[in-house]
Amino acid sequence: MATPNGETRNHRAPGRRGASAPRGGRFDTPRARRARRRRRLLALVAAAAAVALLAGAVAALLDGGEELATVERFAAALERRDSRALARTTIDPRSGRPPTLAQVRAVFGEQWRTATLVALAAGKPEPAPGDRFTLPVVARTRAFGTVRGAIAVHVREGRVVLASELAFPGLRPGERLARRELPPARAPILARDGTALASGPATARVYPIGGAALPVTGMLAATSAESVRERLYALGFPRDWPTGSSGLEAAFERRLRGRPGGVLLAGRRVLARSAPRPAPPLRTTIDVRLQRAAVAALGARFGAIAVLGARTGAVRALAGLALAGTQPPGSTFKIVTAAAALAAGVAELGDRFPLARSARVDGVEIRNAYDELCGGTLVEAFAHSCNSVFAPLAVRVGAARLVAMAERLGFNRRPPVPGAVASTLPPARELATPLAVAATAIGQGRVLASALGMASVVQAVAADGVRAEPHITPAAPRRRRVLDGSVAASLRTMMRAVVTTGTGRRAELPALGVAGKTGTAELSSRPPSDSTAPSVRDDPARLSAWFCGYAPLRRPVLAFCVLLVRQGAGGDVAAPTAADFLRRALELGWRPTEDSS
Repeated sequence: MATPNGETRNHRAPGRRGASAPRGGRFDTPRARRARRRRRLLALVAAAAAVALLAGAVAALLDGGEELATVERFAAALERRDSRALARTTIDPRSGRPPTLAQVRAVFGEQWRTATLVALAAGKPEPAPGDRFTLPVVARTRAFGTVRGAIAVHVREGRVVLASELAFPGLRPGERLARRELPPARAPILARDGTALASGPATARVYPIGGAALPVTGMLAATSAESVRERLYALGFPRDWPTGSSGLEAAFERRLRGRPGGVLLAGRRVLARSAPRPAPPLRTTIDVRLQRAAVAALGARFGAIAVLGARTGAVRALAGLALAGTQPPGSTFKIVTAAAALAAGVAELGDRFPLARSARVDGVEIRNAYDELCGGTLVEAFAHSCNSVFAPLAVRVGAARLVAMAERLGFNRRPPVPGAVASTLPPARELATPLAVAATAIGQGRVLASALGMASVVQAVAADGVRAEPHITPAAPRRRRVLDGSVAASLRTMMRAVVTTGTGRRAELPALGVAGKTGTAELSSRPPSDSTAPSVRDDPARLSAWFCGYAPLRRPVLAFCVLLVRQGAGGDVAAPTAADFLRRALELGWRPTEDSS
């Protein structure tokens, strides 16, 4: 197209390549184009900024999520009280490295023991300024109740910064737990009539009836064992707090010591406080008069006296090593042997046995004590403790029936009395020879019994064949028939003959009437053929003396057993000691009335 001045220009339609679009009614100019470029650049910058801001927000969100996850892992380890997991989730603020187990335990374990901590429960962490979180925690303690509060958690480099205030809710930076203990009064130990056997605080324990109570109550002592000291501290007691070292004081330690109280401190601030809670008195089945009589009768001699209620099995008195001192029972075990023979029908009261000084079993001679002639009826043989009768009689009974009868009467099972040990004999399969059976039948070989165990055997005989489990705290006795009534009656006839005409005549007390069985156990290690050699009479230190019986005769109230270790023959020393015990009991006001609890 020609212009008025002769120039020629090409015009293109708007929207086509090379065409200039009008802007606001004007054609495009260089200035307009520059403006548009500036606007486009500004838009790109704004978009980039928006993207950067979004990326930053996402990154911040991700970083916050990682820190939250760290705190949650820490909280889980805290709830489990897992020192190793706590070490994996924390950082030492000084070194910037993971702490050692010793460092973790110094922060957490020590303070948890101070707080008597039982359990921790953590809630949901809440973010706080400066890479910190607030973690709600509930702490349950033994001595100070339940404490609720929060723990301030600081996260650095993906770990929780180790600090003393992490151990317990309510602590401020740099604070550690401390406490003031308030131990409770120790519970008294009472006899069946309410008389105090032990009373007063643990630090000043007294025994109102004197030394007579000590075989039952035992004593207290502060322990030097570090494990015990730390356990006491973790319960809320001072580390040097006295605890039961023997007897019922030891057996019922947890029951007697009560629950401590005190004040839990964070610096000088009180986090929690509680009052101590004493335990109720421990009532026993001990009869004070019988206890005094038993201790006095035993005196300073090495041995034991155990006394049970004849119908109930309740422990009425314990002196010396009545619970834990085991010895070969000697001929007192013939009560078991006779019971097995009668129950199996192998022998009857009227059966007669030849007079003899010994019996030969498996080619080995088993002699009577002091080499005397012995025999006659079963009652007479029992009264005079004839080894020559009971050794071969047991072989006829057999190991299986002998062991079964012993176990029915309480052997091979620990009595449910704290501190008591089981009376034992080998299983039948180990009594593989007639000689082993014969030695067991006369209370030698591998038989061991305590005074309590043999008193329990007598109790079943005195109660018409119904055995009551021994017990020292009031309880409904567990009873079980272990002997036919006729067998028990026969045994009582035999045990009465021991006192009227046999080896136990020095146990008689006409005011009551006594029945029982003597025993003389040899302690030296010699061949079975010499187990009852006459020479032992001249060496009492090689013998343990027994007398186990019941009284009164017609309506038994007490079943008892006397053991004197290395002091001679049963008929010579144990039988008169039994009579002395009963005499002293009567003098102290005990009366043979029906045993009721």
